[in-house]
Amino acid sequence: MYRMLIPVDRKVDRALHQARYAANLAESGADVEATVLYVDPPGNADAVDVVFDSIDAAVGAADHLEAKGVSVERLVEEGSVVETVLRTADELDSHEIVMGGRKRSGVAQVLLGSTVQDVFVSTERPVTITGAEMVVEDGPRTVIVPVDENKSHARKQAAYVAELGSVAPDVKAVVLHVFPGQDYKGAPPHSFEDNEAAVEAADDLTDRGIEVERIGIGGNVAQKILETTAEREAHGIVMGGRKRSGVQKVLLGSIAQDVLLSADRPVTLTG
Repeated sequence: MYRMLIPVDRKVDRALHQARYAANLAESGADVEATVLYVDPPGNADAVDVVFDSIDAAVGAADHLEAKGVSVERLVEEGSVVETVLRTADELDSHEIVMGGRKRSGVAQVLLGSTVQDVFVSTERPVTITGAEMVVEDGPRTVIVPVDENKSHARKQAAYVAELGSVAPDVKAVVLHVFPGQDYKGAPPHSFEDNEAAVEAADDLTDRGIEVERIGIGGNVAQKILETTAEREAHGIVMGGRKRSGVQKVLLGSIAQDVLLSADRPVTLTG
């Protein structure tokens, strides 16, 4: 059983994108259990009247999931949104938290919102961020796993994909390493095996029975990630996120920001 926590706000479209992502995993053959959570923050004058059925976004997400055969728990809590999301994820031992992300049009950075940022920086669980123009692919589940030189990040990315593979059949991972800027004439040959983190992640997934494609190419890193995602018609991108210790902000780095801004697939940040 793969447990997904889906915290929603009052934005109906945003909640539906979150639900579509979770339902797509179930349609790929995974046994999915989803908890749709609405948190009523302190100081809400209507708090005494808030029940799940009064939140259109929450009802819409839950109904969509149930229509796709997903077992759904409908939950309303009152309190700090971030603290309640984290506590609920721990209580349910959720494999994944699915958040509704936002983009700031015309600005080359991602506006995740303080709630998404605070959840990501405060949990060790994978956080998947859906978007307003999300493409949901059918068929066998392919995920792009862009790996840099950081072995710790690569291990977490591989662990997430392996967890998916343990519940959903036909999961395929494309482990990708991009040699930054090395697409000019006369650039050195690009060998996947030159990146130890990528090799370790690919070997680990292969050992766990996941089909793996290994790609080592040169060029603009974010651009190559997006191109590979489109070419493989991938279901999502699994990024190794970064955290700024001691500061409650997410430090994703420019590549992760560019991917989040431009990708039309869900992006999972594994920490």
